[in-house]
Amino acid sequence: MFNLIKYKNLFIGFSATLMVFAAVSIAVFGFRPGIDFTGGTLWQIRFTEKLVSVGDLESYFKSKGLDTVLITADSSNTTFLIRTNELAQAQHEEYLVELQTKFGAADDLRFESIGPTVGQELRNKALLAFIMVLFGISLYVAFAFRKVSYPVRSWKYGFSALVCLFHDALIPAGLYAFFGHYRIMEIDTNFIVALLVIIGFSVHDTIVVFDRIRENLIVQKSKTLEDIINISVNQTFVRSINTSLTLVLVLTALYLFGAATLSYFVLLILIGTVIGTYSSIFVASPLLTYLQKK
Repeated sequence: MFNLIKYKNLFIGFSATLMVFAAVSIAVFGFRPGIDFTGGTLWQIRFTEKLVSVGDLESYFKSKGLDTVLITADSSNTTFLIRTNELAQAQHEEYLVELQTKFGAADDLRFESIGPTVGQELRNKALLAFIMVLFGISLYVAFAFRKVSYPVRSWKYGFSALVCLFHDALIPAGLYAFFGHYRIMEIDTNFIVALLVIIGFSVHDTIVVFDRIRENLIVQKSKTLEDIINISVNQTFVRSINTSLTLVLVLTALYLFGAATLSYFVLLILIGTVIGTYSSIFVASPLLTYLQKK
């Protein structure tokens, strides 16, 4: 039987290191908001014939009277993400033909246009949805362990679960901010949805482990809390890994073979699934022992 509690400081320390890295990444690099939240036009285009620079594209759009244009290139300098004021579909088609005439063959990968009012409304609704989900999960945890009082009080289960939720949302978000600084990665409504999926999966896995701890505390009253946690984690370990592995395989297939526009969305959930599985096994339960000593 694996002695989880023996190495709890190592697991907690590893998680704390990742959380600090994530927090620093968010503070230093921040997030690049997508047009879902800011409004405007997002256009992704890849040139396949001639070598094109950001300066070439900036000069072209300035000649069209578009001064508020932000253009970023990927590492290969072939794919460009163009952000500007809201463009009509007719303008998009006109500019695409002119760019292909001027710079050679090009693939039109993505074109989205959202008004500023809609963008603000989406941002507010996304924030509200995130807050409501966190509140709902808190109520769910409180209800699930409402009758638990000995030897671990119900609020300690709830607090440990909420810490893990914060852990599981912060680390993927921090990695997204870090890699988003070097690649064309923006936060949009898909980003919020991905975090909500991660949180939902994480709390479910954590509750399964906590419920087994609760049952074993009732049945095996002669054992210490540390022994009960070790037994419970070992009993649920295979189930947690199998459930997560199934989801990881599906997400990996979607990332490799799915639509390119959803690749970062799927990748974020994939990372969050791995982090959530780790926290439900190696972080949530050891936290109970720290809280019980207080």
